[in-house]
Amino acid sequence: MKLDILTSNENQKVQKTIISQIRDLINFKNLEPGDKLPSERMLSEKFGVSRGNIREAIQKLEFYELLTSIPQSGTFVANIGITALNGMIDDILRLEEPSFKSLVETRILLELKTVRLAALRRTEEDLEAMEKMLEAYTDKVHRGEEAVQEDLLFHLAIAKASGNSTINTFMLMITPGIITNFEKYHVCDKDMSFKGIQEHYDIYEAIKNQDPQLAKQKMKEHFKLLYQYCYNV
Repeated sequence: MKLDILTSNENQKVQKTIISQIRDLINFKNLEPGDKLPSERMLSEKFGVSRGNIREAIQKLEFYELLTSIPQSGTFVANIGITALNGMIDDILRLEEPSFKSLVETRILLELKTVRLAALRRTEEDLEAMEKMLEAYTDKVHRGEEAVQEDLLFHLAIAKASGNSTINTFMLMITPGIITNFEKYHVCDKDMSFKGIQEHYDIYEAIKNQDPQLAKQKMKEHFKLLYQYCYNV
């Protein structure tokens, strides 16, 4: 386990170094928006790292829309201007891995908004997806099995029902980290899991009845213990 953590940290350092070198290369060559970067092979040789490392760094910059890769054509500087690009890369280099607390805070902020939108916009198909996850969660809890994934899939179904693709994307992004930390800290004990069954059904009923205020209130109640637990870790 320790080796995995060290490897992950080392990989992050390498990635940040490459991103910094790509920024310096763009500035040194005075590349303008739309200009093409050297190939992965050339960058790999120039920076003394593997092509896989180069690809990961480029993908990260693509995620923030600072670079654009076109199949069979190459990778290009995004059309945002060099000043903005430098500022955003500086911010990216300062980013740290999100803590459990920050993930929980982000999730709560997102879901209090998401559940209101879901109550207003849900379709019959959305309700069916929520019911399916509720049943899967309930079955696992009654069998005494861990149901973290089913719990989060229920919440992802709510995010989808919100009809807001950006919120849905953010939820998908933070879910793997939440699952890992839930398992690491054993957040969902038996009592919390059984309590969660009724809380989930209360949220579901409020969404089904298209009552956004009640849905938000039930979600707040659902997160109360999780928020308290998070700050005792």
